Amino acid sequence: MSHYHHAQPTLDLSVVVPIYNERDNVLPLAANILREVGKLGKSFEIILVNDGSRDGSAQALDDVAARDARIRVLHFAGNRGQTIAIAAGMYYSLGRVIVLMDGDRQNDPADIGRLLDKLGEGFACVSGWRQDRQDTGLRRFVSQVANGVVRRVTGVPVHDLGCTLKAYTREAIDPTQLFGEMHRFLAVYVQDRGGSIAELVVKHHPRTAGESKYGMSRAARVVTDLLLIRILHKYRTRPSHMFAKVSQYLFLLACVFGLFWLIQLVIGMPEPADNLWESHVRLQRALIGRSVSWLSALILGVGAVLVMVGGLVCELVIRTRYQLTGQHPWDIARTVNAETGSSRDTPAP
Repeated sequence: MSHYHHAQPTLDLSVVVPIYNERDNVLPLAANILREVGKLGKSFEIILVNDGSRDGSAQALDDVAARDARIRVLHFAGNRGQTIAIAAGMYYSLGRVIVLMDGDRQNDPADIGRLLDKLGEGFACVSGWRQDRQDTGLRRFVSQVANGVVRRVTGVPVHDLGCTLKAYTREAIDPTQLFGEMHRFLAVYVQDRGGSIAELVVKHHPRTAGESKYGMSRAARVVTDLLLIRILHKYRTRPSHMFAKVSQYLFLLACVFGLFWLIQLVIGMPEPADNLWESHVRLQRALIGRSVSWLSALILGVGAVLVMVGGLVCELVIRTRYQLTGQHPWDIARTVNAETGSSRDTPAP
């Protein structure tokens, strides 16, 4: 069993839903999940993670948890982002299988059973594909382009990485490794841990309540996250290799400029011209050319050394990070029907 969990899994299924300012969606969402998952004949829990909502979602979450003990609520002390909310929900889950959903009711709980059936074929993750996405044309276009780029860069064979609705085996992802805005790339984490991924077309409904948290302003963040995920998963345990590549290119450029400088030395100073002013201009150009070549070679050479040293420092930081335990990026203010303390260290009866 994966090392990060406080307790051995005691349930068949955990449904984890991050909630941020979704007051009007909380009650119908919880009712829909209870109805659909209840048909599956499995033991389950629903973990709703309140990511610092300020619209009254906290009270709505307390109300639905008071009605059914299988609904467990984690209230964050402040807004930490969707990735951290997902990570906390997964970390404190008790299910052998974990299903993630959005809190805006655009995902359909009726698809959970289909995801579980596909997962039972031996996959580590079954990813939902919103083939008939109910969003604006611009958002669909941007999503298609972004998913195409991500598939090309990461090699993950998924058409809709941005779809939160996915089913995972408990060992597929270590939630303690999730930081920043990496919820879009959870399938990449699964692949990185050696898990197999399947894809299943799922329903997607128009938003009927609340306001969308997505917009074009996130495009830059997606690009940044894509670069970061590339670094984390290709050079996660060997960051010095990435820095070594950059250092190598800088050193090659330094050699090129150094070669120019040597050629200029061999050629020597230009022949004097008949005109004194012309001779002066030629001399100045030659001296400037030598200076530029020499300074460029020196700066690039020093830069190559500094980048190499930076890579070694990062290597030490990464190694230290892997030796640390018990640190989490969330801060839970209170819980309902859930325990997050030392009592979770032993299995529930």
